Amino acid sequence: MSNILINNSKATDELRQEAVNSCPFGAIELQAGKLVINAGCRMCRMCVKKFPDIFEFQETAVEKIDKSQWQGIAVAAELTEKNDLHPVTLELLGKARELAAKINQKVIAWIAGFQVDAAVDVLLSYGADEVVVYDDAELKYFRIEPFTAALEDFINFRHPAVVLVGGTSTGRLLAPRAAARFRTGLTADCTVLDIKPDTDLEQIRPAFGGNIMAHINTPNHRPQFATVRYKIFPFPEKAAGSHGVRIDRHLSVEQLKSAITVELAEPLPEEQGIEEAQVIIAAGKGVKRKEDLKMLEELADMLHGQVAGTRCIIEAGWLDHKKQIGLSGRTVAPKLIICCGVSGSVQFAAGMKGAEKIIAINTDPEASIFKIAHIGIVGDIYEIIPALLEQIRQKGSL
Repeated sequence: MSNILINNSKATDELRQEAVNSCPFGAIELQAGKLVINAGCRMCRMCVKKFPDIFEFQETAVEKIDKSQWQGIAVAAELTEKNDLHPVTLELLGKARELAAKINQKVIAWIAGFQVDAAVDVLLSYGADEVVVYDDAELKYFRIEPFTAALEDFINFRHPAVVLVGGTSTGRLLAPRAAARFRTGLTADCTVLDIKPDTDLEQIRPAFGGNIMAHINTPNHRPQFATVRYKIFPFPEKAAGSHGVRIDRHLSVEQLKSAITVELAEPLPEEQGIEEAQVIIAAGKGVKRKEDLKMLEELADMLHGQVAGTRCIIEAGWLDHKKQIGLSGRTVAPKLIICCGVSGSVQFAAGMKGAEKIIAINTDPEASIFKIAHIGIVGDIYEIIPALLEQIRQKGSL
């Protein structure tokens, strides 16, 4: 940790005002005639360079953590409305097995809910060495307070080095609250995870609009939290000869309390999201008008797939936000994706890198999408898609 100390006794009224005006982030203020630094400070130390008699940079010693006290890769399991495991849980479990093998530690699953025996059996069959279970009627529905209390109790009980959480609506509520309780780091929407021999987690995610890949470490705090979206990691095989154990834990009445009361719970209508689609026709900036999506929808219908879009298509209001592919949308891994007029930004590419076959159509031969496409067609979608539709109508197949 670092601080900037202020020696107000050496500052005249003129220097104080000059210091306030000099900060590019507006982090220096005057309060009761004295200089103070607010939360806007970026530690650029410009004030220290300009006014060395008034401002002093102080580096404080970083407190080291005993990493030997934190062992194992934990996965926070998530249940669906039907009390089944969300697929992202098993994807994370597969990744946890890979990480744990590198450091010769256990894979531990945490699960909270009501009547979760079947889900526990699935976790064990996919290679969890331990499953720590919180099974209580008060945990039937997700409510942030008791679920956070359950995860906090688990971490205090098991001391895992790493906690992996699904990047779902539930996981995005749970992970930051739990991380805050342990005053530790959390990296959201990781696309790559690796681990060092000392159990430091290598967390990689796109940053600055996808222009760079940020490598994030949390060397002095435990546990290390990371969220990962559905379809980022491959679905694992079941573990051969699994011999994991179940450990039941219980929360107090006080810990199970919540300000939220569930009066009625009705299941959402079932619909197949683009995450589940085996064929996707992706629309990009090359689509000029909303009406032109009809030819892509016709192609999707013929191939029993779905139409999705890049960020510009969604922001134009041409498709529902649930149809957006990319790190600011959904992650997909279809058997086939046909990218129509898609440039291929880093954010979009990260959201569909798991596709088995990528076909790209773009008028720009230098488009980034061609770097990842298995088949690239330099051409106009307004010529190629109608011709393809006509061929399918005539022959009944590609």
